[in-house]
Amino acid sequence: MRASRVARWLGVPVCLALVAAGRPARGPGAAAPSAPSRTLTVFAAASLSRAFSQLGDTLRHRTPGLEIAFNFAGSQQLVLQIQQGAAADVFASADLRWMAAVRDSGLVDGTPTVFAHNRLIVVTPAAAPIAGLQDLARPGVKLVLAADAVPVGRYARQALSNLSRLPGFGADFDRRVLANVVSNEEDVKAVVAKVQLGEADAGIVYVSDVGAEVAPHVKRIDVPDAANVVADYPVAVLRRARDPEDARAFVALLLSPSGQAVLRANGLVGTAGD
Repeated sequence: MRASRVARWLGVPVCLALVAAGRPARGPGAAAPSAPSRTLTVFAAASLSRAFSQLGDTLRHRTPGLEIAFNFAGSQQLVLQIQQGAAADVFASADLRWMAAVRDSGLVDGTPTVFAHNRLIVVTPAAAPIAGLQDLARPGVKLVLAADAVPVGRYARQALSNLSRLPGFGADFDRRVLANVVSNEEDVKAVVAKVQLGEADAGIVYVSDVGAEVAPHVKRIDVPDAANVVADYPVAVLRRARDPEDARAFVALLLSPSGQAVLRANGLVGTAGD
């Protein structure tokens, strides 16, 4: 099965939504076989895991014989895998920078399309002594961020710099906060996990990462609009796609009213009116 070969080749966790490829031989009175199976492989930023899994189910149910394999990870990890020859049909990044890296490598078919936006939020363990954003700069606070190469890590550092320009924070606010960073993670899910486990006093993540399964275990601290950063999510069909028809169908679903509704339900901001 192609998705299994992809998983073994990459050596990274891959979330698979698959239907069985093998079919028993038909006996007397057996039902007619289903349509021949094929696999659509989607590489997507970790922050898209809930929304894309739901959209994958929708497309699979609409398309008999379609298997869908998702690889969710940091955008920078996915780009490296694609550039090194990993089999993928669709790439969805959490920023324009990493999509540009794939496009500039000649690996994109057509023009990438922004299909969603996201915003930042600070999360803390329920019992953490963090009452507001200013507390992030207090000596001894343990802050966890995604690494600067990770889109949410770069956005977080931009937001801290923006806060340094606002009244009440101080011009060196970002420097003092960054001095409290105890870990730089490879994707946003790792940041959320460390905060949930109490291994950090705070983390900066996307709004979409504080879903129903996370919200009861953390406190949210909003980042004011004047300092927040809007994340742009582009998607593209890849030039080496083995299933370009279904790849284009998946992108069309993302941009459709029903697809945008799923994205919004999972904390992302749709592109209607962009």
